[in-house]
Amino acid sequence: MASSMISSAAVTTVNRASSVQSGAVAPFVGLKSMAGFPVRKVNNDITSIASNGGRVHCMQVWPPIGKKKFETLSYLPPLTEEQLLKEVEYLLRKGWVPCLEFELEKGFVYREHNNSPGYYDGRYWTMWKLPLFGCTEAVQVLKELQEVVKAYPNAFVRIIGFDNVRQVQCISFIAHTPKEF
Repeated sequence: MASSMISSAAVTTVNRASSVQSGAVAPFVGLKSMAGFPVRKVNNDITSIASNGGRVHCMQVWPPIGKKKFETLSYLPPLTEEQLLKEVEYLLRKGWVPCLEFELEKGFVYREHNNSPGYYDGRYWTMWKLPLFGCTEAVQVLKELQEVVKAYPNAFVRIIGFDNVRQVQCISFIAHTPKEF
């Protein structure tokens, strides 16, 4: 049925093609020439790829020597007291229970006793007191942070938020690092 729909003009056009043209594909002539458009310059400079509105082109995220990545916000400069308050307020708004932990040695995950695969040292830190169940204000958590730093000035201190419904740790960030780090 489909063959009966082809017009006789189309059939004669196909039959008139020479043997040389039958194997070649005719060029598509429907597109306009690129001559009317400006020439695109190719720039191999990678600093022009990343842009923040023309103000910042490339930014080094983390220096590889002498710095360790500890927790979630560790690539940022140390948090100010105001920034810590905002983070703890977020934690409390979510209904999570704040807790403080500290580490006296390294403060990061490392492999020293690697007798078994997947074992890393430094994952577990010492808890400072009990979790702050019933805590409603971020200032309470920062007072506890000041007590930890006063008792252990050369310790890493992190603030953790636990979800007591799901029984999981939901947030963890470094709140204090020793001066040599």
